[in-house]
Amino acid sequence: MKKNYDYLIVGAGLFGAAFAQIMTERGKKCLVVEKRDAVGGNVATEQVEGITVHKFGAHIFHTDDKRVWNYVNRFAEFNNFVNSPIANYKGKLYNLPFNMHTFYQLWGCKTPAEAHAIIDAQRAAAATDEPRNLEEKALMSVGEDVYKTLIKGYTEKQWGRDCKYLPAFIIGRVPLRFVYDNNYFNDRYQGIPLGGYSQMVKKMLDGVDVMLGVDYFSDRAKFDGMAKTTLYTGPIDKFFDYEYGELEYRSLRFETEVVDMEDYQGNAVVNYTDYETPYTRIIEHKHFDRTQKSSKTVVTREYPAGYEKGGEPYYPINDESNSALYKKYAEKAKQTENTLFGGRLAGYKYYDMDDTIAAVFELTDRL
Repeated sequence: MKKNYDYLIVGAGLFGAAFAQIMTERGKKCLVVEKRDAVGGNVATEQVEGITVHKFGAHIFHTDDKRVWNYVNRFAEFNNFVNSPIANYKGKLYNLPFNMHTFYQLWGCKTPAEAHAIIDAQRAAAATDEPRNLEEKALMSVGEDVYKTLIKGYTEKQWGRDCKYLPAFIIGRVPLRFVYDNNYFNDRYQGIPLGGYSQMVKKMLDGVDVMLGVDYFSDRAKFDGMAKTTLYTGPIDKFFDYEYGELEYRSLRFETEVVDMEDYQGNAVVNYTDYETPYTRIIEHKHFDRTQKSSKTVVTREYPAGYEKGGEPYYPINDESNSALYKKYAEKAKQTENTLFGGRLAGYKYYDMDDTIAAVFELTDRL
């Protein structure tokens, strides 16, 4: 078969779209195949009641990388949205991220010194040489009150197991801010594209051949035969027909509804940090762009869910056994001729959007 394309790109998410755009700009001919009926992957958006709705969870673009920021601004105008979520714990509200507003709501303290004293005492009470699990690490990082009120229930819902049985590395370093600042991200550049991410991705794919509603695995040999090189952005274990076994993920389920009122919760994101509430957060999409006017509003409840093969993988479970399994697949990927791998599923790693673009830069620069 004549190879009409330089690159076949499997997946029209952010990684695949950015790769196709850059390589097309460099004179290469690209074909993108996407099993969904729309581009954008999990950052896809749609218009409902005049409101831009994030179909697969909230996505706020944030970065300190000027090259990344300049790149995405070629394809969309970004607003100045700053993420300032609220936590709801058993009906009481707290500001996020953990800052002086949060500490005042927890303890009534008004100065950094007062907050330091309380947190340091609670940290000392939980001190151990080496944390054996997520709970011990969190207690050492933030103390008992912040952990039990704002971390424990949310995390156990997200991962489907008690924090005592989750590895310590999952939580990373928990930032505490001893200033009155509800800006969730520290990054210099933040915002959401006006009109949504789907419009941005469509512009990235201008001039690129795209086939939607097409499953690469339905005729893999045919698609591979159409290009000199394949870039695969799907689950790496599926690419190799689960030869070494299945990688584990956590998934999500979304319930979206139109509500006949102008404002449902007064904020874009409200996290529910008690274990008893079955969803982890409610997103009210109108607040991502308050220039959008509508007499109605659209809200999405986000439910953590177990993952089964054929479902939608969201969060890799990077524990010891899964990491060892992924290394086997990654090693085999290196030995696979005329095939590149990229993105969160092929890399079995959670990426922020700016990390995704930066990874595309690294790959295309190397090529």
